[in-house]
Amino acid sequence: MRLTLPLILSLLASPLSAQDTSLMALETSDTGRGWEAVGRLDVDRGGFCTASLIEEKLILTAAHCLYDSDGSPIAAERFTFLAGLRDGRAEATRGVLRVTPHPDYVHRSERPQNDAVAVDIAVLELDRPIRQGRVTPFTLATEPQTGAQVGVVSYANGRANVPSLQEVCEVLDRQGGIVVMTCSADFGASGSPVFWMNGGTPRIVSVISAKGRSGARDVSLGTSLADPLARLLDAHARGVGALPVPVARTIGVGTRDGTGAKFVRP
Repeated sequence: MRLTLPLILSLLASPLSAQDTSLMALETSDTGRGWEAVGRLDVDRGGFCTASLIEEKLILTAAHCLYDSDGSPIAAERFTFLAGLRDGRAEATRGVLRVTPHPDYVHRSERPQNDAVAVDIAVLELDRPIRQGRVTPFTLATEPQTGAQVGVVSYANGRANVPSLQEVCEVLDRQGGIVVMTCSADFGASGSPVFWMNGGTPRIVSVISAKGRSGARDVSLGTSLADPLARLLDAHARGVGALPVPVARTIGVGTRDGTGAKFVRP
């Protein structure tokens, strides 16, 4: 949820897990060690998302972060990636040369639907590689199974200058390429990497796309990376669908799809 472009949904899901851990601010070099490749993705003239380094010159985030509040695509030169940003200092700062959303992503600024969330991922090509020793690109894993414990590192509203780690949250369900989780998410957390710890090594298994409600409690939705990411990386490598590209599609107000989820904006 980019700070100036929030996505909120209404969703029926299971209650929050009692095993969930609270957000922990990564305020020092010790607490932030190993997470330096998560950074804040800034847009000039306002707004930010969270992104993560997956190659020396490539970062992963949510596709809706590539669009302005009026629905128009944001030019690549307006983005800045601040890897490991903490209290005004970043491990590395890079501009962006090219941005590519998933080929099937269609941006609906007012009422995004499940089919958009299922492919709400994008890659951005940096203007220079990041090769600092402490900023190591994350590896990727297949989508998490229902009941799996995952974690999230994010920047968000009220904690924009220091990343926060939620070490344990739970995958409640998977629906049509969407991962439903108990992980904490707020505006600015769009694009945050969802990690599965395998042998102590964090691997990205999803990307936060939206937040919602399960009864009186919050849940978050992520995009499954299993197949969508392969298509996205192929499109980027071939130069297919790079923004800015005009995007237009009309949908019915308040419509629902087969999962029963209804997306709304505040």
